[in-house]
Amino acid sequence: MLLPCRPRHAAGCLLLVVTLLAILSCAAAARPAPAHGRHDGAGWHAFKRLQDARRGSRVTGLGELKRYLAKFGYMPADAGAEHGGEPTDAFDEHLEAAVKRYQTRLSLPVSGRLDAATLDQIMSPRCGVEDDHGASVSPEHGGVGVVSRFTFFKGEPRWTRRSNPIVLTYAVSPKATVSYLTRDDVRAVFRRAFQRWALVIPVSFVETEDYDAADIRLGFYKGSHGDGVPFDGPLGVLGHAFSPKNGRLHLDASEQWALDFGDGTETPESIHLESVATHEIGHVLGLGHSTSPKAVMYPSIKPLQKKADLTVDDVEGVQLLYGSNPDFRLSSLYNELDTSMSSERSSWVAASARLVVGAVLIILVTHL
Repeated sequence: MLLPCRPRHAAGCLLLVVTLLAILSCAAAARPAPAHGRHDGAGWHAFKRLQDARRGSRVTGLGELKRYLAKFGYMPADAGAEHGGEPTDAFDEHLEAAVKRYQTRLSLPVSGRLDAATLDQIMSPRCGVEDDHGASVSPEHGGVGVVSRFTFFKGEPRWTRRSNPIVLTYAVSPKATVSYLTRDDVRAVFRRAFQRWALVIPVSFVETEDYDAADIRLGFYKGSHGDGVPFDGPLGVLGHAFSPKNGRLHLDASEQWALDFGDGTETPESIHLESVATHEIGHVLGLGHSTSPKAVMYPSIKPLQKKADLTVDDVEGVQLLYGSNPDFRLSSLYNELDTSMSSERSSWVAASARLVVGAVLIILVTHL
């Protein structure tokens, strides 16, 4: 039981307060750094004004949101438009249905309105591949689709070769580059990204200098670049890739790409190149977008966020297309998952301790 601090107990109370402050500081120091920082770049940040809009609302910008949702496969392009023209700024039944589909697909609370969590997701930089390109896992896969959240491109296309393992060549365009990254650095990033997938499936990736003859062709481009899917500038669409056996993988040269974080060169708009490269290679192999927010194949990523390590969901999906690398054990990923969950539990305990200590501190201070 806590006793009020009378004057004669002031010294003892002060000592207790200092001790509690020290505990609080230690707990704060043990807290992991945030995965990403605030970003106020371009992209879809203007959608912020739409927060709390719901069916029956009419807000400037809802027409643009309808175009966004149509672009990524959540509603027909002509839905919510007047007489086949431009989408209106009315929050109608078509938009409400699209928002619910979006929330369901991206594992958000399904409210049908533009709450803060939904808008934060919409404003996040993302892959340009439509979310509905992925077909849910079908029943013939042993019921895995009941609990898994990965998807495939329609028709489940995959690379096939007579060799075992399959060998695919890739090349980084000597022309489609960004000035602040060296060619060697970019090649090293893609080498690591390809290796992540090669570790789990019987597919080998071999770099070649012959760009035109390579199975997979990589490059950085701005705006309209000849594939019918133009890029839109910083913090919008980060990149896109085509299903097997097309082999094209394009990244938006307008982004502020980073090789790593923590060296002082990053900005609030920096995007981790290896995370996006690993994601787009998943598309090149035939995977669609996952509904699991932790998966590499989830469609979006925040600035200053790293997400290049394959999850169990990513691995299970790609192994249904190609089988398992004989040297890989899925249990190794489960062990990593257990470690991650333990870390999260420790963070939760530390946060709870801070709350308790903070409450006690307030009580003591008010009685001084």
